[in-house]
Amino acid sequence: MNAPLAAYRECFFQSRDGLSLYYRDYGDPQAAATPVLFLSGLTRNAKDAHIAASRLAPQRRVLAMDYRGRGRSAYDPDWHNYNPGVYVGDVVQLLAAAGIRRVAIIGSSLGGLCAMGLALVAPDALAGAVLIDIGPKIAGAGRERIGDYVGVELRVASLEQAADHLSRQYAHAYPDWDRALWLAMADATFVFDPAAGNYRLDYDLRLGAALEEQAAGEAALDLWPLYRALRDMPVLAVRAELSDILDAETFEKMAEDMPKLTRLVVPNCGHVPLPHREPLASAIDDFLRRV
Repeated sequence: MNAPLAAYRECFFQSRDGLSLYYRDYGDPQAAATPVLFLSGLTRNAKDAHIAASRLAPQRRVLAMDYRGRGRSAYDPDWHNYNPGVYVGDVVQLLAAAGIRRVAIIGSSLGGLCAMGLALVAPDALAGAVLIDIGPKIAGAGRERIGDYVGVELRVASLEQAADHLSRQYAHAYPDWDRALWLAMADATFVFDPAAGNYRLDYDLRLGAALEEQAAGEAALDLWPLYRALRDMPVLAVRAELSDILDAETFEKMAEDMPKLTRLVVPNCGHVPLPHREPLASAIDDFLRRV
């Protein structure tokens, strides 16, 4: 039986450069267990974490953040600030605002990169990390696929139409999904625009320009030192069996480079596995017992 969805507190904090950024705060702030922070993928937001956060909230405090330019966080007037280095700084500010000294991060795609970045700049703040379908080398096919759609405007008349679009766009990644799952993804991906009377993507489309600029230098960027910053803490690395972002060769090298690494391959799934679905949900439970 599925656990009931949890209530959460809606909170805002201010970034170092003055933006109002949003996060959800679940569970008891005084819980003894290590708090958890969910960090989403590139164009995603805190809504993605709701079911997984609800599962964990009875035992611990759980946060889920909207990056700048996504969801209910302010859009940055300078799109050059849509980069992982700035996001890591925002995470540091979030932890200070929430009064959290040490946290475990469950990071999907970009969120995993941010976990690596936090390990580098503030290792004492990180108790451990779950890296969901991301590693120190990003496969070219996945990078190109994401670059083709990020920043492209898309509007639909209803969430039903949004679900139709998503089921076509991501059929390769979620071949076994039913209609309910596509509708849930649509609700987390789109937001109603009352001025236009339709639904739009729930992020700043200028993110596409930032991604294009970063991709130009990404191929020469060595992310292995960033990954190695996690060596002294518990890490669960997750690969989707059908992933075009984290290839099998890189996944093997990650284990060779970090002998204590715990790994999981999610079958019949592409980029990215959802943290509330099995077998990942149980693997996260096991991981959190160690942090």
